[in-house]
Amino acid sequence: MGEQTIVGALLLGLLEGLTEFIPVSSTGHLLLAGRAIGFSSTGNSFEVLIQVGAILAILTVYSHRLWWIARSLPTSAESRRFVLIVLLGFLPAAGIGFLAHDFIKTVLFETPVVICVSLIVGGFILLWVDRMALSPRYTNVAEFPASLALKIGFFQCLAMVPGTSRSGATIVGALVNGADKRSAAEFSFFLAMPTMAGAFTLDLIKNRDILSADDFTIIAVGFVAAFVAAVVVVRSLLDFVSRHGYAPFAYWRILVGTVGLAALWWAA
Repeated sequence: MGEQTIVGALLLGLLEGLTEFIPVSSTGHLLLAGRAIGFSSTGNSFEVLIQVGAILAILTVYSHRLWWIARSLPTSAESRRFVLIVLLGFLPAAGIGFLAHDFIKTVLFETPVVICVSLIVGGFILLWVDRMALSPRYTNVAEFPASLALKIGFFQCLAMVPGTSRSGATIVGALVNGADKRSAAEFSFFLAMPTMAGAFTLDLIKNRDILSADDFTIIAVGFVAAFVAAVVVVRSLLDFVSRHGYAPFAYWRILVGTVGLAALWWAA
């Protein structure tokens, strides 16, 4: 394990934290950036396992709220309902992700053209939805009905194609089904916790026999970097979205995808 690998893990960890909760596809960025700097991980596990750093960022920023929910579960119908809608949103990805895990990791993760095209197409979709004259019916995550949570969960499954963006898919799903921009982003935060925890657990189980001590070292470096960067993003994203919407992220996706395709064409 060389210094270049540690530096690469640090840079990619920061990139993960900066992009996980904004609708630009953290996985797509990690795979393209890793390819550009010559970084590779055993079984493509680094890109999945460092996401737990982003989960810890959510737990940190929302610690008071989550602790209240955990303590009040036996007595509070509101807390039980919140947990229910998050779990409902998680279920579609849990089932499809388990069945398609090997195809995603061995085929889609290894196809940069798919990532670039997904970034571009997703960017135009996000731009279109951001400009739609929608009339939000829900402005508070706690008021999301179970049916809305389940619909968002199916949208989240689109993000199994790298470059699509988990947060982007869930935000678009929430917006077109009646949520406002701020609550759409916040629900995406909470839905990330079981989704990424599930992806982390499944990937660790499947690759535990091939990961070495060096692999865990670079994963730890990426984890810490992802946590620090994600805390900054989670604390600032809702206010940013309330003021500027999602168009800046859409333009960024289109730019990165276009540059990526140009680089692939140049290298061919």
